[in-house]
Amino acid sequence: MIYKVSVIVPVYNVEHYLRKCLDSLINQTCKKIEIIIVNDGSTDNSQLIIDEYALKYDNIKTIVQSNKGLSEARNTGIKNASGEFLAFVDSDDWIEKEMLHEMYNLAKKYSADIVLCSLQNTDDQGKIIKKLPELHQLPERIDLTQDFTIFGEMSCFACNKIFKRELFNDISFPKNMHFEDVATIPRLFLKAKTIAKSNKYFYQYLIRSGSITRNYSIKGINMFDAIEIVKHDFFKSIYFKNLHDWHKFTIFQGFYCFLAYYAYVSDYSSRKKMFSKLKETLKSEHISKKQIYTYNRFGKNYLSTLNLKKIIFYVLQLIKL
Repeated sequence: MIYKVSVIVPVYNVEHYLRKCLDSLINQTCKKIEIIIVNDGSTDNSQLIIDEYALKYDNIKTIVQSNKGLSEARNTGIKNASGEFLAFVDSDDWIEKEMLHEMYNLAKKYSADIVLCSLQNTDDQGKIIKKLPELHQLPERIDLTQDFTIFGEMSCFACNKIFKRELFNDISFPKNMHFEDVATIPRLFLKAKTIAKSNKYFYQYLIRSGSITRNYSIKGINMFDAIEIVKHDFFKSIYFKNLHDWHKFTIFQGFYCFLAYYAYVSDYSSRKKMFSKLKETLKSEHISKKQIYTYNRFGKNYLSTLNLKKIIFYVLQLIKL
């Protein structure tokens, strides 16, 4: 069978969540999908669940490897994928049954290289905690060669998108890096020309205790490594003259997103090193405090869209720069 989408599911000790994830994939209205499950060294009963599903469904491919981390599990999936498009679903999350059908149809309708949808954070009972709209203000089709502003304003999630498989021919997720999505997704956009999107909240992102995003440490400094990786590709791309959009990308990821992480780091020594790296990066990129204050996202001053507590926090950090 020629698969429309290969769905890559990295698995590591998620026995309590895995069935819900796999059920959401098996029940997709898009039937020509390949499900590649990469067991990244799980020590719980995840493999027993994987084997159960693999015996029952012919379109499931399973791979077992020693624990190498999320990036390497995804890279293994990419190497073994045969679908026209690739999707990434975390094994404790789930997706709505129409997601892949609608997103694939949008890709074909507009000859799009990447298609995205919106997300929402949920708890263990499926209760919506927070909606995360993605580019709702933009049209269904986006021609990046005509309007590249999305690059400096987008969220860098891997999980709410499908990508033409060829985009990954010379790109992989960096090993052992926090913010691996920031280092990878923008580079795929740099190779793309047409984007399509759905405003529907197809992807359900589970918020649970003990997940990697809850363990705040010096590893957050990897944000600047990620930015450097993207920078290398940016200035080799057809979009290299869009310096304003590059500065916006650095401001959003390197200042706002980085400090949102930094705020939860408790170790004083780590905080000092991280803030020093922030100052160094902004200086090397010739980004001024005024540019940060006046950064616009989706046509609005970003700082003014935040709640008062966050505004105070960011302004205090700006004063310290």
